[in-house]
Amino acid sequence: SGCGTFTFLSSAIAAISGLLMGYELGLISGALLQMSSSLALSCKEQEIIVSSLLFGALFASLTGGFLIDQFGRRVAIIIASSLLVVGSLILLPYESYEILIVGRIAIGISISLSSIATCVYIAEIAPQHRRGLLVSLNELMIVIGILFAYISNYAFASASHGWKYMFGLVIPLGALQAIAMYFLPPSPRFLVMKNNDEAARKVLERLRETSDTTKELTVIKSSLKDEHQYSFLDLFRSKNNMRARMLVGLTLVFFVQTTGQPNILFYASTVLKSVGFQSNEAASLASTGVGVVKVVSTVPATFFVDQVGSRTFLCIGSSIMAVSLITMGLVNHNIHVNFTKVCRSQSPEDFFLQRPGNFTVTNGSVKDLFASVASTERLSFDVQSPDVSRTGELNRTALAGGKSTAGSHMENGEVPVVLKWLLLVSLLVYVAAFSIGLGPMSWLVLSEIFPGGIRGRAMALTSSMNWGINLLISLTFLTVTELIGLSWVCFIYTIMSLASLAFVIVFIPETKGCSLEQISMELAK
Repeated sequence: SGCGTFTFLSSAIAAISGLLMGYELGLISGALLQMSSSLALSCKEQEIIVSSLLFGALFASLTGGFLIDQFGRRVAIIIASSLLVVGSLILLPYESYEILIVGRIAIGISISLSSIATCVYIAEIAPQHRRGLLVSLNELMIVIGILFAYISNYAFASASHGWKYMFGLVIPLGALQAIAMYFLPPSPRFLVMKNNDEAARKVLERLRETSDTTKELTVIKSSLKDEHQYSFLDLFRSKNNMRARMLVGLTLVFFVQTTGQPNILFYASTVLKSVGFQSNEAASLASTGVGVVKVVSTVPATFFVDQVGSRTFLCIGSSIMAVSLITMGLVNHNIHVNFTKVCRSQSPEDFFLQRPGNFTVTNGSVKDLFASVASTERLSFDVQSPDVSRTGELNRTALAGGKSTAGSHMENGEVPVVLKWLLLVSLLVYVAAFSIGLGPMSWLVLSEIFPGGIRGRAMALTSSMNWGINLLISLTFLTVTELIGLSWVCFIYTIMSLASLAFVIVFIPETKGCSLEQISMELAK
């Protein structure tokens, strides 16, 4: 009861924002492999292209809260979808490093604004006993978008200018969402905030498919009567426990980022390439497995959150993440990968290493594709070599017809098949654990713990923390991995996963089965 077809349809259309966001986040993993060669990008330029989207997202998160609270959640989603179409169109006609950055910044602004507005919109139109399902629908759409991005990466991996097709596929869907959202109603809580009670009553009647919405409308009005008095600075004061709520929200998004999942998303193909999935096609196909696992894992989290509770899923996810990360760290420690060779091997002088003759299995079966990796020349990494520049010379000498020294050097560099697949399995388990825990549940908790009158600004502030840390980590990932090694990066993520488990146990309340107003009154104590 209370969750009719119209409510579900409205939530699903709003959640298309999640699909667009996931596609844009996952897309860069494969597009980077092509762009780095065609535009002759250095490691630092690759990091900047990945991070330019996050610059835009950070900017939008700092300014988007005002837009969402002032003009409405629905209007914000329409603006975000339109901006995504514009940003994507900027990328298509040109082949320029600078234009790429401008287009990616526009897309970043779009996905950041839509991610805040969508969570708030769905939480405010959903009945309390289905809120977990409907808000988590957005996270399910995000991981489906990531999967589509990885499939797109693989499909266009060997196409000329394939990255342009990848960026262009999203344009029709963004336009359709902007049009569809125009015909959906504003959030009833937003209408009450704007003193439009009659319109709010009519929207509630459509959403709940009943003519008796007096009780729910009264609860919303009494709750918002005090809440709309909040100023932005109240988020940092002790009034109604707001400072503690904000600290819980900020710490939660801190752990979303520092447990390492975003870097696995952005650099999945690069990481897999560094451990033996050698060609662009093999690395993109293996990372598609990451996308499949994210979708499959998010489905039970989405459909059972209202019964099990977000807190329980957060505890389970953080525990499994810690176990899989320490396994990845130990495997990487035994492989001794010099990770930075992967991005350096994409320069023009090295890119001829990927001439068609090196990879003869792109049209074969998946099994043949992966089996062939073991016999492919190991040119993207060097084992236990203190001199990176000398290693590059040895590799190039080998291709030019050099003799035994370089040959034996590469022979020793082969990754044992067992370790390679153990790393891939650990990676998939890690992705699955994030997808039932911190992935969907953190945003559900954030959409619940703040009062309606300031929810948009509070979500925007936590979102800016989220994008800011994401930007910092992604901008330095290749550099830090080169300095301390991939294994120690995994060990650091393990420590953060255990810290997030302790934080959830001590500080996160269980909110299943409660209305937004009940949660707000309880937390105010």
